[in-house]
Amino acid sequence: MKKTSLAILVGAALCIGGGIWYFNHQPGDAAKGKGGKNGAQAPTTVSVVAPVRQDVPMVLQANGSVMPISSVDLHPQTTSTITKVHIREGQFVKQGELMFTLDARSEHANVDKAQAQVLRDRASVADLERQLKRSQDLLSKNFIAQGAVDTLQSQLDAARALLAADQAALRAAQVDSSYTVLRAPQGGRVGAINVYAGSLVQPATSLTSITQLDPIDVSFTLPESSLSGLLAAQKAGEVAVKALLSDAGGKQMEGKLSFIDNAVDPATGVIKVKARFNNGATDLWPGQYVNTQLTVRTLKDALVIPQNAIITNTTGVFVYSMEPDNTAKVRKIARVYAFGPNAVVTGLNGDEQVIVDGKQNLRPGGKVRLAEKHKAADGAAAPQGKPA
Repeated sequence: MKKTSLAILVGAALCIGGGIWYFNHQPGDAAKGKGGKNGAQAPTTVSVVAPVRQDVPMVLQANGSVMPISSVDLHPQTTSTITKVHIREGQFVKQGELMFTLDARSEHANVDKAQAQVLRDRASVADLERQLKRSQDLLSKNFIAQGAVDTLQSQLDAARALLAADQAALRAAQVDSSYTVLRAPQGGRVGAINVYAGSLVQPATSLTSITQLDPIDVSFTLPESSLSGLLAAQKAGEVAVKALLSDAGGKQMEGKLSFIDNAVDPATGVIKVKARFNNGATDLWPGQYVNTQLTVRTLKDALVIPQNAIITNTTGVFVYSMEPDNTAKVRKIARVYAFGPNAVVTGLNGDEQVIVDGKQNLRPGGKVRLAEKHKAADGAAAPQGKPA
């Protein structure tokens, strides 16, 4: 019984002591958490940054695909047999270079036949011309009738018409004969060769393809919002375009804007654009994907702040600034252009202390306390960006 009573007394003492500690300490701590002795809200700890004035190039970036200026699929224009292939796969050829020879025996025979017919017709025309001349001499002496002369004239006209027809047939035979020799219609790189010597080919047969690689185009799309700046840059002069190769150690190539499509795609809201690059080293390959960048203009003396200082909600776009009386003030801004971690904005004078960290707990007019001055906005232009 004594042990039980002692345990009860000890437990009661502990409860009383805990209650005394709670009432002596808890309210004070709570008051401190809510603003100290008067219960006012404590200042919000923030960091600030000063806007930076600098020239900012407006760089548009898009993923593009490399496409040749021209690519020709080579087909025969007659049905025949390949007698010789004069090229190799992957070879670079010049315009007019001999590529394939077809069996031309039948076509050559047709040319010879047509030439013989032309020679026969010319002989007939010459004979009738002589007969007509003699008949006209005899008619002048009244040795023959006018009807005989008219008959010879008609025969001569018919012979001349036949000569013209056979000359046309000769030209057609020569054209058919020319189809047996296939030459490169343009310069470029030869693709896969699908036939060999002895292959029977028809007009539907693809022999090979020739793709022009130098110069070469890169095609990409830009949002409709970029169109006005793009057109203005094109009117001002040549627009430089960069292509970044991901599979060549980050190699960068320089080209020029060559084409802006005549309409915006209403389904996607983008416009097709092309840039042309010198490609003598064949760094760009048809079908390859590259990252493109072009500078449409430079924003002079622009105000730059970090993007994470900007707040966007239903009331608009704004930042908080730290005022001399250590209060937060709302500054309405417009985001003109974003690049990397920074953005070009309007609506600030440039001498504000823009709040970057701690803004999520702020209210207009709320007290703020500077934790540590934030680094000024990094003004170095990033390699890509987008208009806001």
